[in-house]
Amino acid sequence: MGRNFENRKNSIFKTAAQKSKLYSKYGKQLYVVAKNGVPDPDSNPALRHLIDRAKKEQVPAHVIEKAIEKAKGAGGEDFAAARYEGFGPGGAMFIVDCLTDNNQRTISEVRNCFSKTGSKLGATGSVALWFDQMAVLSFKGDNVDEVMEAMLNADVNIDDVESNNGTLTIFAPPAEFFKAKTALLQAFPKTELEVQEITFLPQSMKAITAEDLPMFEKFMGMLHDCDDVQDIYHNAELPS
Repeated sequence: MGRNFENRKNSIFKTAAQKSKLYSKYGKQLYVVAKNGVPDPDSNPALRHLIDRAKKEQVPAHVIEKAIEKAKGAGGEDFAAARYEGFGPGGAMFIVDCLTDNNQRTISEVRNCFSKTGSKLGATGSVALWFDQMAVLSFKGDNVDEVMEAMLNADVNIDDVESNNGTLTIFAPPAEFFKAKTALLQAFPKTELEVQEITFLPQSMKAITAEDLPMFEKFMGMLHDCDDVQDIYHNAELPS
């Protein structure tokens, strides 16, 4: 497939530049995953994965525990996923994933980010078809054949295994994420995953000119300030 994940992963822009935003983001996601499944990581692979990600990003244990305890209670907040797509400064394509308890508020805030930066909010599906949604597992290593054999033996459907500068990256359909991760760690127990996520990878990149860069950065900053925004994906290649 010829992917170069080391280059492309820089285009996967994560929210939560500040710690408070990061904690809020994971607190909301942990609550939703625990509430919609079971609030026990041993019985809920999605929750266990999210806890692992939160710990990797140094989210304190008390934030994680509070979110899970909250999910165990009756009632509580009712969050729903919302996805917005469009074209940002410089013609870059954007996917903005949110969790919201008020759709009108969220769409208003996201639309404001687009309109105030000369960007264009698109229809559902107008941008996503130019991205590949993939499960991505990245770790130190160089033996592609051994990793592919481990996936084959575990009957995991993978898209590709890429080797780049001492790092191996497995690309698989999103539905194969937990199966691929389990097979990998069983075959190579000492593996430390540097990346373990389901994400959107752009099929092609869009170079952002120095002239468009200030507006691009303003747009990103405005999206960051929206409390409901969880993840932002784009295909922009920023000037060096």
